[in-house]
Amino acid sequence: MEKEQIERINELARKKKTVGLTEAEIAEQAALRAQYLAEFRANMEATLQAVRVEQADGTYKPLEKKKPN
Repeated sequence: MEKEQIERINELARKKKTVGLTEAEIAEQAALRAQYLAEFRANMEATLQAVRVEQADGTYKPLEKKKPN
């Protein structure tokens, strides 16, 4: 995500607290937040995939996703 987009998210958040947002600005804020969260989750997923846990026998095993119940 570009620095300008993050600044725009923050600008809209400040404006929402002070004077409120128009319908177009609310939609823009939602789209920017969704994009930010998607990129954050992708980066976190990549980080977690690179993590290896040392086992008792000295080998390393990648993390596994928790299975839903």
